[in-house]
Amino acid sequence: MRSLAFVLTCLAAVPALAEPIRLPARSGEASAPLLRVYSSLDEPLARPMIDGFQAANPDVAVEYEDMLTGEIYDRIVAETDAGGKTADFAFSSAMDLQVKLTNDGYAQPSALPLSGAWPAWANWRNTAYALTFEPAVFVYHKPSFAGRKPPSTRAELVHYLAEMGEKAFGRIGTYDIDRSGVGFLFMARDQEQFGDIWSVIRAMGAAGVKLYSTSTAILERVSDGRFLIGYNIVGSYAADWATHHPDLGIVLPTDYTVVMSRIGLVPQAANRPDLGRRYLDFFMSAEGQTIMARELHIAAVNPAVAGSNTVSGMQAQLGTQLRPVPVSPGLMVYLDQVKRARLIARWNEALRLQ
Repeated sequence: MRSLAFVLTCLAAVPALAEPIRLPARSGEASAPLLRVYSSLDEPLARPMIDGFQAANPDVAVEYEDMLTGEIYDRIVAETDAGGKTADFAFSSAMDLQVKLTNDGYAQPSALPLSGAWPAWANWRNTAYALTFEPAVFVYHKPSFAGRKPPSTRAELVHYLAEMGEKAFGRIGTYDIDRSGVGFLFMARDQEQFGDIWSVIRAMGAAGVKLYSTSTAILERVSDGRFLIGYNIVGSYAADWATHHPDLGIVLPTDYTVVMSRIGLVPQAANRPDLGRRYLDFFMSAEGQTIMARELHIAAVNPAVAGSNTVSGMQAQLGTQLRPVPVSPGLMVYLDQVKRARLIARWNEALRLQ
């Protein structure tokens, strides 16, 4: 599985694996039970959720391991197949790999009080739960668009790039779908949602688009003006970045907005599945989802949470513009290596057409 892990690189800002972070129980008990978490969410972003969990569960210590999405999958499979124990909770942006873990028996059902109220598209077999709602957005350099409206549809993006010509050359960025799992997911959904998507890719290729495996690399360059636009960027990263970089603008494309989710599950070989479910339950709770919306700038999925930064709030405002990726076996189509290679080859060919 090593080649699969390599091509399904997550969007973590730091490509090297970090050391696990151990947070003692708030109760001060040295022998407190330990919750082990494998997650692709950068630890600084995850800290508010961990703090909230430990405030509500002072008797639990937490070991948080920030990992690449492919590494999460590989570790759970390898540790389970070896007959050992693995993480108690796995949280990953690689929707396809999380569903594959579930489908292949590496995750166990977690029937929780909120399971029945969870949106149908976000709950597969009470085992794999979509816990976030994160749109793919356009980002732009605000000063460069003084006096004019930034593109808000893919057709407008193509028109803008043609109009700007050399002024925009080399100043647009997006994910390298061969190295970014989320980038590949967004491109695959683009192909399903928009019949003329290849004209967009060709236009970006003609404009000398730059490709990256991380959100940070693109957001840095857009916010400081080196780039004019970033295409299909994970909205939660963009929103967090914009709070500290006021020159970064965000557009939810109005023709359609693909929405991905991070999936949480309790592995079949969890050492303490009870703690994994306790963490999952907190993540799904109104308290946990409110922390996520307020601190992480990620829309809450829990239907009981009110406000604009929620699934219900966004759907009320944007309606069918939002196209969430459902948690279902259909995600595993993206793991078919022949289909994957075919899409990447067409992508590369389109980018070369200038």
